[in-house]
Amino acid sequence: MTDTNQTPDDGLTVDATDLREETAEAAPEVASNDRVAALEAELAEAKAATLYARADAQNMLRRAEKEAADSRAYAVTGFARDLLSVADNLSRGLAAIPEEMRGDEKLKGLVTGLEATGRELEAVFARNGITKITAIGERLDPNRHQAMFEVPSADAEAGTVVQEIQGGYMLKDRLLRPALVGVAKAP
Repeated sequence: MTDTNQTPDDGLTVDATDLREETAEAAPEVASNDRVAALEAELAEAKAATLYARADAQNMLRRAEKEAADSRAYAVTGFARDLLSVADNLSRGLAAIPEEMRGDEKLKGLVTGLEATGRELEAVFARNGITKITAIGERLDPNRHQAMFEVPSADAEAGTVVQEIQGGYMLKDRLLRPALVGVAKAP
């Protein structure tokens, strides 16, 4: 049994079986196009996932390289901090020698040796990127100075370092030890 429909506009008769056959013939093309579109979407998704994975791997590599460089550059931090106390004690010892004893022939060799040791220690610090922080006369910088007390002063502007109790040091661009300082305040 065949279905026939007549369209009201033109009086033509359309066979429903013919329509079904045309649709069935077009269906493999539609199904094929749908499958191609799905595969293209999967491919685009896989490409994006690959790009993200590659970018993530590059970021991890950069982070690891930076951490390794920092590790090499700052590996001596603990050792350098320990040496600072040696430098402080050497400086205090040299400062404690009175001028009249420096001229004494018996102690002249000792004083000269201690001064040479101090200069060599400073040279070793410089070769390894350890620098002394300038404190006196500078504005208080909480990133480099640690204020221990305030001193009323008419000569210096408030917030200026006027006394250094203990020297501060930097290791390259990092703080190794803050300078312990006295800061001026308004009288």
